[in-house]
Amino acid sequence: MSDPIDRSGLSDRFWERKPLGKLSQQEWEALCDGCGKCCLNKLEDEETGDVALTRVACRLLDDSTCRCSQYDIRHQFVPECIVLTPENLSSHAYWMPSTCAYRLLYEGQPLFDWHPLISGSAQSVHDAQVSVQGWTIPEFEVPEEEWEEHIIVEPI
Repeated sequence: MSDPIDRSGLSDRFWERKPLGKLSQQEWEALCDGCGKCCLNKLEDEETGDVALTRVACRLLDDSTCRCSQYDIRHQFVPECIVLTPENLSSHAYWMPSTCAYRLLYEGQPLFDWHPLISGSAQSVHDAQVSVQGWTIPEFEVPEEEWEEHIIVEPI
């Protein structure tokens, strides 16, 4: 059975009619597809600026749901966790996953058909096999100097 998305208060396909900076907080949060990729630790090449995703996940990522286990108070545990906003998206889009709705819309691209706002199901991101569900490694299990051994190629 699919997991229906609560669209109460959201107008149909709002992301196609409103610029990112004009979205309500509810609309902004609804853009998250629940893939969990933003919670993967990344490695950035200092010379080229290229960013690589790793299978090493933030300690707060729930590997089964692909959601932050402490989203509302995450900064108490992970002070460096970035709160993505329309105002700071331009400086953070480069490290966001290529399938991320925030990055796609920032770059003028459409959402994928598996995005929960289009499919109507939170499960669709997992069914499309674009989430990190079930294959991450918690960061406390891997020393940072070994993260390179866990680089993944996107899309996953």
